[in-house]
Amino acid sequence: MSESASTADDSPGKPVVENATEAPGPNRRQELEHRLREARTDRDAYLELGAIYRAENRPMNAAKILKQGHEVFPDDATMLWEYEEAQLARSIQQLTEMQAIVAKMKSPLADQDLERSTADWANCRIKVCRARLSRDPSLEHLRLVLGEALHDLEKHAEAIEELKPLMNSDTHSSSAALLTGRCHLILGRDVEAMRWLRMASLRRSVTSPLKVRAAALKLLIDLADRHGLTATLEHYQSILNTVVEAAKQNHAHSSHPPASTH
Repeated sequence: MSESASTADDSPGKPVVENATEAPGPNRRQELEHRLREARTDRDAYLELGAIYRAENRPMNAAKILKQGHEVFPDDATMLWEYEEAQLARSIQQLTEMQAIVAKMKSPLADQDLERSTADWANCRIKVCRARLSRDPSLEHLRLVLGEALHDLEKHAEAIEELKPLMNSDTHSSSAALLTGRCHLILGRDVEAMRWLRMASLRRSVTSPLKVRAAALKLLIDLADRHGLTATLEHYQSILNTVVEAAKQNHAHSSHPPASTH
């Protein structure tokens, strides 16, 4: 995900797990906790307290209080969105914690727990993305998150289907084609994989991001090498070299902005 996807006001531009703002301190949190014990219909208090818990890196508490808010205000789109954000944040927190444990313990039992946490993270993204897309199909960027989560669960054929609506999108078609090609590769469909990887890297009608082009070209080079296509391999390698050089130049320009003329 990629470990990402989101937005509190149903605007498609924000990421699925976003950073909470800085916590205002325990006094404000305690004040809001007390207020909600006394008045369970204070909408703004639910949202503010959920944001405080998120800022304190306590997404489980945020999910609990926002779930209560959603039950009180079931038709409130912002409340539902923030509740989903808290669920996503809790899931990624559990995965990160388990990754740290596995790195220290290196035991089969810990590995199994990591697999479960990884699957839980993928399933949480799938659940949230599908719910959001059902409410607002225009949030097409979430289909990429959905496709990545299905790929992580090894549901490659399902991921391919979910990505199809993105193929006519100038913004997302290149990334969708790359992921579709990867799925076909895993399914053993090399010819189909080549078609989608070429779409991700060689189309002239849509300029793919350099990272997407490079990733697709590397996979095409591996495929050409596997099938003994020497001339094709050299062609792809030449294009990749050009892409890598362009990426270096872009990085150099971004690292050294032009001096002021004033």
